[in-house]
Amino acid sequence: MIRTGDPRRLGVPSSEARLHFDTEPQELGVGPRRRLLMVDDEPAFELSFYCGTCPLLFRRLETAREKLSLESMRARLRGPLDDPEDGGVIEAFGGLLSEGEYLPLLLDVEPRLVIPGKEGDYFSVEQVTAWGIDQFWGLPEYPYTPYYRTFETAVDADAHLYEFVVPMVPPTWNERERVEEYVALMERGTAPTAVAISTLDVCQSALGLAEDPAAHWGLTHFLLDGHHKLEAAATAGRRVRLLSLLTLGESLAGAEEVARLPALRAQPRSARATE
Repeated sequence: MIRTGDPRRLGVPSSEARLHFDTEPQELGVGPRRRLLMVDDEPAFELSFYCGTCPLLFRRLETAREKLSLESMRARLRGPLDDPEDGGVIEAFGGLLSEGEYLPLLLDVEPRLVIPGKEGDYFSVEQVTAWGIDQFWGLPEYPYTPYYRTFETAVDADAHLYEFVVPMVPPTWNERERVEEYVALMERGTAPTAVAISTLDVCQSALGLAEDPAAHWGLTHFLLDGHHKLEAAATAGRRVRLLSLLTLGESLAGAEEVARLPALRAQPRSARATE
């Protein structure tokens, strides 16, 4: 954790925003409505269900094809931000978002790229210990996207915080030359800045099937800017600075839980002990 800003109102009406949260319309005979992250009025990700007892989720959908970087901010974000308020970055990216309350968090992260179903996959390991496998499919949840793991720590004996950075498009879509450019920049000691809209979803299994029924606090950062930077940092084993705009109105967390987040994010990294 570098610094936390004050909660602030950002954004434009949902009809004008490039990114907003929504719930799909209810159709007769169809299951519960999905909670969605929308980009350019297309559903980009399915998110954790509203009930609070369903598994943590960020599932990329077929219409997730767009990044939301701003050319006007490219030079400013080439280096590290030292304060969330530096350089008008919050205001610039706030113009992409739907109107609401956001908490700025400025973080240093060392990302590790994870491929679903392979080593380090949260959905195949930690989530299974808390929810078991999907009772219909007989398989773990599957996010349909590579993602980055950056941090985890204990909330208390019965809860654990997991942090993820989720690209809007897969790293395979990145331009190789730009990734290599950022690798070289980081190896010279510069930590560029990425920007994300984030959710804090607090989920706990109620099925009684868990090996470890702890609540999972999922801090999930959806990249607005920084796809090449995150891949470069993961490739080079370097840190990157991340400006997170945490949505307060669309997270599955209460005010008390959000208030604890800065202190939790400042704790040492620690894995969940399940034995």
